[in-house]
Amino acid sequence: MVAHFGAGVFLLIQLISIISFITWLNDFCHSEKYAVRCHVQMMLLATVAYVICILGIILMYIWYTPQPSCLLNIFFISWTLVLLQLMTSVSLHPKVNAGFLTPGFMGLYVVFLCWSAIRSEPAEEKCIRKAESPTGKGDWFTIISFVVAVLTIVIATFSTGIDSKCFQFKKDDAPEEDDVPYGYGFFHFVFATGAMYFAMLLIGWNPNHAMKKFTIDVGWTSTWVRVVNEWLAVCVYIWMLVAPIIWKSRQVATSNV
Repeated sequence: MVAHFGAGVFLLIQLISIISFITWLNDFCHSEKYAVRCHVQMMLLATVAYVICILGIILMYIWYTPQPSCLLNIFFISWTLVLLQLMTSVSLHPKVNAGFLTPGFMGLYVVFLCWSAIRSEPAEEKCIRKAESPTGKGDWFTIISFVVAVLTIVIATFSTGIDSKCFQFKKDDAPEEDDVPYGYGFFHFVFATGAMYFAMLLIGWNPNHAMKKFTIDVGWTSTWVRVVNEWLAVCVYIWMLVAPIIWKSRQVATSNV
């Protein structure tokens, strides 16, 4: 239970860190100093992001819904498309006016989570088209995926642990000379939760589930963990867009009383 909780905390920390980076990049490009210079690059990046999102959704429909009876996969993919439209609509609302860049990048993230969730479904699932390959060749693809997963988790752990200031509710405007860019305790905490998360990948988030040889993060528990993570990512992103407006309106209402 402790490992499950720690892995969930790591997913939440990683999620907040990713959204913070996306919003920081958007604010940086919209700043007065770089707004004119980065306008073309922003539109190009946003366009590429949306094209990849739509292409990914189309490919998932082709690969993972070979039969009309694959209702669960159809729901996952269709709901991802709805969430992409929802994030775009909220971002383009006149009161928010966050542009296309942040929902485009968040769209890439949620499409990736949807794809990884469907890929985590058990191999016996008929709605997943497995590539036919010679015996033993599929194991090499699994090993390569394993190595990539290790590198991804290590990079995410280091970047999240160092970027501890994005989780502070109150930031100091004048840091001291001997101040380090990260907190030692928070860094080791993130690394520990990252280790718990990787352990959950190895057992498919289910200690009672027998994993097959050369498989990682496979099982219905893993699928639903990623699906919930996708939905939570959209909720957190929308809240980060809407929260400043709500707080500002409350402050105005309080001052008028």
